[in-house]
Amino acid sequence: MTTRIDSRFAELAREGRAALVTFIMGGDPDLETTLALLKALPAAGADVIELGMPFTDPMADGPAIQAAGLRALATHTTLAKVLKLAAEFRKADTATPLILMGYYNPIYVYGVPRFLTDAKAAGVDGVIVVDLPPEEDSELCLPAQEAGLAFIRLATPTTDDARLPTVLAHTAGFVYYVSITGITGAATPDYSKVAAAVARLKRHTALPVAVGFGVKNAENAAAIAKVADGVVVGSALVDALRKSLDANGHATAGSVAAVTDLVREIAAGVRSAAHQPA
Repeated sequence: MTTRIDSRFAELAREGRAALVTFIMGGDPDLETTLALLKALPAAGADVIELGMPFTDPMADGPAIQAAGLRALATHTTLAKVLKLAAEFRKADTATPLILMGYYNPIYVYGVPRFLTDAKAAGVDGVIVVDLPPEEDSELCLPAQEAGLAFIRLATPTTDDARLPTVLAHTAGFVYYVSITGITGAATPDYSKVAAAVARLKRHTALPVAVGFGVKNAENAAAIAKVADGVVVGSALVDALRKSLDANGHATAGSVAAVTDLVREIAAGVRSAAHQPA
């Protein structure tokens, strides 16, 4: 199974640079703004897009993404509507990898077979479901792979060498390395430790390793891009969007640009760390 994710990482490896993976929350602050952002992100420098599925209890997320999910839920964003956003995006963009990220509960309620069928039809390439451990692979991971969707697993600083083979067994697309012990957007990672962690992961897998949690600017992105195959940024983009909203939490004329301007800045940081491929 080769997905757009595999093709994109392979293409960037040939170019000698890391991928910029960007996260936005579906429906934050409304569906129209999310769709405008989805369409604008690739031109701003996003190589891969993660689209959040809002959930009431996002236990791995920090205040920024928690608030984004609540804003999305307040405007009645559902998983079905997020899938429609994906389908609309895919009509005009057939190349950019699109990943749905969130928690298992909304998928379980929607129905796994229906979700996988609809996600594939919408042009989704993979899923990140942070609260499904490898012991529950039969719930979603294995059916997703059978449906042609990559199931992307997270590894953390506390995932030791004994645990890694289990975590990586059915992972596809890339490995998402969580660079800090904690919630999203909470702290800046120690880059010397990130380099060692990426090297350790690569001893266990041939998959690309993308690093996230704590990337806020071009400098952070460049530091990670020097040692990893991908740089993931989410909370900083979600926060930039929040700051652009009006007093009632509604999008303004500057909302899309607030996000894409930051993406351009971070993309420049990622590209500054490019090297000649071996």
